Amino acid sequence: MRHKIYYLTLFSLLISGTIKAQFSKGDRMVGASVASFLFNSGTADITVAQIGSNSSKVTNHNFAFTPSLGWFISENTVVGFVLNINPSGQKTTYEQNGPTYQSDQSNSFNIGGGGFARSYFSKTGSFLPFGQATVNAGASNLNTEGFFYYTGGVPYYKDTYTGKSTGGFFFNGTLAAGLTKMMGENAGLDIFLGYTYSSSKNTFKRTKLFYDTNTASTPIETRENETTTKFANHGFQLGIGFQVFLLRNKK
Repeated sequence: MRHKIYYLTLFSLLISGTIKAQFSKGDRMVGASVASFLFNSGTADITVAQIGSNSSKVTNHNFAFTPSLGWFISENTVVGFVLNINPSGQKTTYEQNGPTYQSDQSNSFNIGGGGFARSYFSKTGSFLPFGQATVNAGASNLNTEGFFYYTGGVPYYKDTYTGKSTGGFFFNGTLAAGLTKMMGENAGLDIFLGYTYSSSKNTFKRTKLFYDTNTASTPIETRENETTTKFANHGFQLGIGFQVFLLRNKK
């Protein structure tokens, strides 16, 4: 579905007319961007002599929605504020001879705000290339869950865990280059490619439950601990956006 949106966006850029735009100091820009690190999926085959053949699968997603409000401080440059809404997740599973014996999953939700600066390389025209820098920070929430089945001997047992964070924090910094296709004097469609550095820190309580084959429905032991995680990520994002330009009344 996302690929169809990108293709439709590119098609609309090609067939649109030659509407011109001209900005001036004091104009405002209101819009929103939707960016994705795209959905990733990978597999690996692992063979251990004493255990046998294993396979693992990793899937992850990362999606960002950033509404913004900016002001032109010159004919080419806009500065303003952004709101960041960013859900993401990752799941890793391990299989041996078909059944899944281990699964680890984490989902996070970030919400915060920051600022941006955009510079257009052309003052007028219907196709306006730009460069943009954005920084934002805010609250981060992280949930984890998983299980592990031990099948290497008797007794067989299952180990499950869950965790939930409190007081998390995140930071993002993005450098992007793109193009605004003017759809009228007061509206434009953005498409951009950017590099993003992101980091987050979460402290969460983790509960582990242990089961054996004789008491499969009732845990034989419960353990709790407090875990602090720190993540840093470098990646590229492809995005589209829509901008509304509130131009001052011209005399």
